Amino acid sequence: MAGTGTPEDPWQLTTAPGTSNYSMYEDHSVDPPLLVCQVGSTKLTYLLRAKDDLAAMLTEHGDWMELGAADEKKPAKDGTVEAWGRSETNPVGGWYGQRKGYRGRFGMYLPPLLEELGLVELEHKPRGNRVRAV
Repeated sequence: MAGTGTPEDPWQLTTAPGTSNYSMYEDHSVDPPLLVCQVGSTKLTYLLRAKDDLAAMLTEHGDWMELGAADEKKPAKDGTVEAWGRSETNPVGGWYGQRKGYRGRFGMYLPPLLEELGLVELEHKPRGNRVRAV
């Protein structure tokens, strides 16, 4: 994987369908620590613990799960990674996304990072991709 996940050397990632490149890094200078996702000129932030929480949920789930990526203003399809990333029943009790207006797309940007870290298996089709724990 390109990058070490620091602000000076972010991870260089590609969405599951392979249509967009983006970078992510861990920001430990803020409380709580964040994952910063840079997609072109757009910056999204997610709670850093999302990496571990999502990996644990997928391990417990034990099977494939659809990504279901959606913008914040659009409803997430039930039973998807996106829906879990917003759910009041997840470990943080709601949104992992922290930047108002840009809290969505959890299902698009987190699974490729987990794949690069060796925590999940991710499909790479044009649409309808799924993820599962390894």
